[in-house]
Amino acid sequence: MSTEIERKFLVRPLPDLTKASKAVVRQGYLTAPEDSAELRLRQKNDRFYLTLKGHGGLVRVEREAEITAEQFEVFWPETEGRRVEKHRFTGRLPSGHIFELDIFQGALSPLRLVEVEFPSEVAARAFNPPDWFDTDVTEDPRYRNKTLASKGLPR
Repeated sequence: MSTEIERKFLVRPLPDLTKASKAVVRQGYLTAPEDSAELRLRQKNDRFYLTLKGHGGLVRVEREAEITAEQFEVFWPETEGRRVEKHRFTGRLPSGHIFELDIFQGALSPLRLVEVEFPSEVAARAFNPPDWFDTDVTEDPRYRNKTLASKGLPR
């Protein structure tokens, strides 16, 4: 079983992103916010994915398969009202960890979230975030992409 162990933070002023790679992402959810699992379609630049994520915060099941653009387009209309668009910057922290910084577009602007994945819960809990990371929202369901896609920005 594939598991994802990650922490998610709000972002203070943006870091230097000149060495980070950028992707334009649009994703939509085939499941409702109240469902315990999420089934997501994602377009990341010119690649397409179908992803299943289990319920949870720090640790949860994740399975992903690359799909064709045609398969993506068949199901995309079913995500109406449950979508997010963002620019994702991927880079390396001085600690060696890889970060994924999402700058949300449209109705979710100016939200910025950064995620870091870890090989274990111990490593995740021991992580000392850099100064540009703000509040840890890993366990806050209001900041899950699925919730943001259907309910908008947290109040």
